[in-house]
Parts: sequence; structure tokens; C-alpha cells
Amino acid sequence: MLFSSKILVVAGLITFSTSCATIFSKAKYPVTINSTPQGADVTITNRRGEQIFSGKTPNLIKLKPGGGYFTPARYTIKITKEGFTSKTVELRATINGWYFGNFVLGGLIGLLIVDPATGAMYKLKQLDVNETLESETKTAATQTHQLRIYDINEIPESWKSKLVAIK
Repeated sequence: MLFSSKILVVAGLITFSTSCATIFSKAKYPVTINSTPQGADVTITNRRGEQIFSGKTPNLIKLKPGGGYFTPARYTIKITKEGFTSKTVELRATINGWYFGNFVLGGLIGLLIVDPATGAMYKLKQLDVNETLESETKTAATQTHQLRIYDINEIPESWKSKLVAIK
């Protein structure tokens, strides 16, 4: 009888202290960053604006899903290359389904302490960042076809012979 009571107490303690997301999830997620053209500069900053990575594309970076106690991670990825327009992508961690396993198994410590502290209560869904950078000359050419309104005193003299009066 005493032996079975000890087993029940130990089993209860294990169940009480279970932290499902920490056990079944990743501490860091591999994120692939690529661009067309390749060889672009990449900088990654966290939610506090601290730069956590600097490198070139293509690259594989391991990112934490947690940004602090009960705080999901949020990353800003900036991809730049000379002669091309830059792109900015934001990655946000979302709640991890394994975190709710703490309710089923009774893991109060995992629910309130372990999973929030380790960041395992969150996960990164987007693990691939693929961006196509447009040539600045292409962007400039596209912009020349936009409607612009000028004051008559601001246009070159050579344009004035081509003006048409609107009635």
C-alpha cells in the first residue's frame, strides 16, 4: 500500500510539472532567407530593435520563438542590394498548440513558468523567406509613366510647344 502511494505521488508530481511545449517543440526554428538576385545583404532585428544577425543571401538562421516571458518573438528582416529596391519582411511567432497540452496533463508549472520562460509556448510558422528585388532602373522607368502636375513656370521651354489647352 505504501509503495503504490509513493508511485502515485511521483506520477502526480511528474504530471504537475510537465511542460508540454518545452518537451515537444523546438527551442530555435531554422529560417531560410533567400533573394533574387542572390548575394543581397540581410539584417535581422528583434522586437526591441536590436540587430541579431547580419549576412548575405542565401542563408539559414536559427531564430527563437520567444521574445521574453509571455512575449512572442517578432523579427524584422531587411534585404538590400545596391542597384535594387530593398524589401522588409516581418516574422511573428504565434501560440504553439503543444502549450495547451499543459491543461490536459495538468502541468501548472509548465503552463505558467517553464513554457513562457523558455519561449516554447510560441512557434514560428514562416520558415522560408524568398524575396525578389526589383532593379532600381526598372522602378525608375515605371515611375516615368505616372501622372504629374506641373506649374507652367516649372516646366522646360521645350515642353511648352507641346502643350494643349483644355477647355
